[in-house]
Amino acid sequence: MAADRVVLVTGASRGIGRATAAAFARAGYDAAINCRADSAGLSETAELALRHGARVLPVMADVSDFDAARDMFDRVERELGAVSALVNNAGVSRRALFTDTGPDDWRRVMDVNFMSVLNCCRLAAPGMVRRGRGAIINVSSVWGERGASCEAVYSASKGAVGAFSRALGKELAPSGITVNAVAPGVIDTAMNAGLTAPERAALTDAIPAGRFGAPEEVAELCVFLAGAGYITGQVITVDGGFA
Repeated sequence: MAADRVVLVTGASRGIGRATAAAFARAGYDAAINCRADSAGLSETAELALRHGARVLPVMADVSDFDAARDMFDRVERELGAVSALVNNAGVSRRALFTDTGPDDWRRVMDVNFMSVLNCCRLAAPGMVRRGRGAIINVSSVWGERGASCEAVYSASKGAVGAFSRALGKELAPSGITVNAVAPGVIDTAMNAGLTAPERAALTDAIPAGRFGAPEEVAELCVFLAGAGYITGQVITVDGGFA
């Protein structure tokens, strides 16, 4: 693969992150793939990317921790090259009434969903600025735009991702770097596997497309945005018309 086409995908052990890593590999990128704890899942993602001829570097790291994220970036640059496309996909959800949660819950959701984005953007941006090119894609959520009952803090964290992406897009555009967020709607991933049959039916009825989305449909947009030099500072929903 070309040395100047390296993607780093966080939260890549399953779902949207796995599909995104595979899509970038198919598009000709070498892939650094990350997760915090699911080494078996990350190995499966690596196998998918390898099928497309990419060099693949799995890195276990908690990207909500700045020092761990910095070590990850250093290793990626040593072994694959400078990151030219960053997909911040690491995320967790905590479904509960707000009044049934507390500071530890809030901190974990905000750290993984938002602080990890700040960490990785801060580590990727200086090199992109020096090279005068690069793409950052942050995975938000339709709930960050609309809000979801029983996911108030999750919604807040994803809303923060969208606002940050709009602002950083303006800040980095003069340096030739694009920053966008994708806001998936209801996607058929493990994060939604806990929905009951009535919940799934109610959500499906509320989606004009009449179905849950596939992770690959989000991945395709991420690859497109990595090459779309005049689209920046946007939050783009992938939701079958739900929003």
